[in-house]
Amino acid sequence: MKYNDIEFLRLNPLRGPNLWTYRPIIEAWVDIGDLEDAPSNTIPGFYERLTSWLPSLIEHRCSVGERGGFLERLREGTWAAHILEHVTLELQNLAGQRTGFGKARQTSKRGVYRVVVRSRQEQVTRACFEAARDLVMAAINDTSFDMPGTIERLRETADSLCLGPSTQSIVDAAIERRIPTIRLNEGNLVQIGYGCRQRRIWTAETDQTSAIAESISSDKDLTKSLLAACGVPVPEGRIVESAEDAWETAEDIGLPVVVKPRDGNHGRGVSTDLKTQKEVEDAFRVADTEGSDVMVERFVPGDEHRLLVVGGRVVAAAKGETAWVVGDARASIAELIDRQLNSDPRRGPMEHFPLGVISLEDDAAVVLELKRQGYTPESVPGEGKRVLIQRNGNVAIDVTDLVHPDVDAVVSLAARVVGLDIAGVDVVAEDISRPLEEQRGAIVEVNAGPGLHMHLMPAEGKPRPVGKAIVDSLFPEGDKGRISIVGVAGTRGTSLIARLVAWLIHLSGKPVGLVCRDGLFLDCRRVDKNDCANWDAGQRLLINKSLDAAVFENGAELILSQGVAYDRCLVGIVTDVEGAETLGHYDIREAEQVFRVLRTQVDIVLPEGAAVLNAADPLVMRMAELCDGGIILYGLDPELPAMVEQRACGGRALFLRDNRILLAQGAVESVLAGLPAFAMRKNEGAHDADTVAMLLAATGAAVALDIPADIIRVGIETFEPDCSDKQPEPDRLRNAANL
Repeated sequence: MKYNDIEFLRLNPLRGPNLWTYRPIIEAWVDIGDLEDAPSNTIPGFYERLTSWLPSLIEHRCSVGERGGFLERLREGTWAAHILEHVTLELQNLAGQRTGFGKARQTSKRGVYRVVVRSRQEQVTRACFEAARDLVMAAINDTSFDMPGTIERLRETADSLCLGPSTQSIVDAAIERRIPTIRLNEGNLVQIGYGCRQRRIWTAETDQTSAIAESISSDKDLTKSLLAACGVPVPEGRIVESAEDAWETAEDIGLPVVVKPRDGNHGRGVSTDLKTQKEVEDAFRVADTEGSDVMVERFVPGDEHRLLVVGGRVVAAAKGETAWVVGDARASIAELIDRQLNSDPRRGPMEHFPLGVISLEDDAAVVLELKRQGYTPESVPGEGKRVLIQRNGNVAIDVTDLVHPDVDAVVSLAARVVGLDIAGVDVVAEDISRPLEEQRGAIVEVNAGPGLHMHLMPAEGKPRPVGKAIVDSLFPEGDKGRISIVGVAGTRGTSLIARLVAWLIHLSGKPVGLVCRDGLFLDCRRVDKNDCANWDAGQRLLINKSLDAAVFENGAELILSQGVAYDRCLVGIVTDVEGAETLGHYDIREAEQVFRVLRTQVDIVLPEGAAVLNAADPLVMRMAELCDGGIILYGLDPELPAMVEQRACGGRALFLRDNRILLAQGAVESVLAGLPAFAMRKNEGAHDADTVAMLLAATGAAVALDIPADIIRVGIETFEPDCSDKQPEPDRLRNAANL
């Protein structure tokens, strides 16, 4: 029997904390059609076909909880949506996007499921979902499937869209320290931290990397003169104008010499240990094609080393080695290079390979090196004849533990002289474990934006946590890069609560942003009048370097459709769990389901923060046990059972008595403010219960943020509930402060 394709009804990216998890996911709504009546154990040959294409599924533990658990479920019989989940996860893994989180849940409509998988890069995950659907259907219907081609295509997609390994190492280190990150473009520009506490990186450059220092480092002649002036050992040399000038300079310096581009990189165009006029002049012509000027320097005997300096200290060091081939009297040098060098699995064209591919077409220095030995790429060396291919460019052997303290000191000085916060310093020395002066070693280059991969994945030796070193230099111990974030969830007056919280924070002296259904506000000035309770508007606040606090209105639909804009918050307010009747599009139909959605707001409260909960709502009160931080309850009636229990345990609670807002901690009570006019019913002399509840919720957030009581009182008195863009007059604020 041939089954119809699984149909994607929608692929919904949830880019922040959501119903399912803290992390970004894609939620696929799928209709498996007639496969609802065909679990895996009823389809002949399906298990064998699927596992032959994806043998690595053996690693999936599934609900069984042990290796091979998913395959056990597959043999016993499971449904296509569950299989789609695991195949999508495994395709992501094979594409280099390691992840393991996934869910498959049936909806209220027969045959329709929600399939959820962790998404590290949205477009890659989408591609994996589609490829997984095709693979599963091919295994079900016993048709052909190009597994190698699919994996190659997915890997190419991931390589083109995902962060490079150097940048990813820094992002991973930030995440390890619970510091939030935001990718700012399709390249490697990443924000670490939020608002005014943020820092920015671009691979191994930071927002503290001086443009002047970067320009200095790219000018090798200027770099040498500055280093020499500060006592840093550098090789003698100068810029030359022609091949003839290069030879004259070489004679003046003394042979052997090095010829290289003044502003080249990655060792391109560099020729070393030159001893004859022809070698020098040929090397000049090679270097001249790689940079704006050519330099001739004294040749320093020894091995090339790259030392990484971060925040004024050496954190990693790698050593280079020469590359040779050995003749067999049959193959040409070009063939030997491919067979003996480029076949090394450590070599590849992408950044994640520790060693680069040697290309005779792209690297004229290799051809020149062969010429110096009397060879061409087509030459066939004799049996056992060793031929030198590269003198530099193979820096990938970790020697961090061997670096002498004096070498560390002089290399760190070199980075400071140039002015770089992160620098790759190239050192030539015979023995990196001895001071440079003892061996006539020298610093030959100081590079901005150095590559990190040689330290993250060395060809030999242990990897070094250079991403962590960079993050630690940007964020001292204890600094999480966070601003004060308040989230407001529910349906009752959440826009007003959010605006009042922002107003109170503003009065406390912190620059604050706000996104809610009434618009986007910066320091209580409305800059966008559209409904801004959404992901994109929230990101505008988090990347704003002027803000030290932010307030977000988060309805259930936002959490279901986009996810929360931030990863964690200092204060989370939940007013109620109503509104199920408006969420049918998400298969949400009862309050218990809304509870599972809105608990997200409480789940992401930081341990040092607090949840502000409506004590009158039993479902809201169930969220208290989910909070990592403290709990502040609010309610009009101080005798609510939850309030009484909270106070009996010494907890904090806000309530109304005699038209005054009181804060209690245990048995101790204090008056925070009287009710403002807008909280009273016109011509009745009584308070409006809904408005008072909103005031209590906002006041609870202010208490959690340690805003002083007098500012809370003034803020409540001066708040404009009608969302006017006009701010209270200064005289009004002063009068309120004197009440």
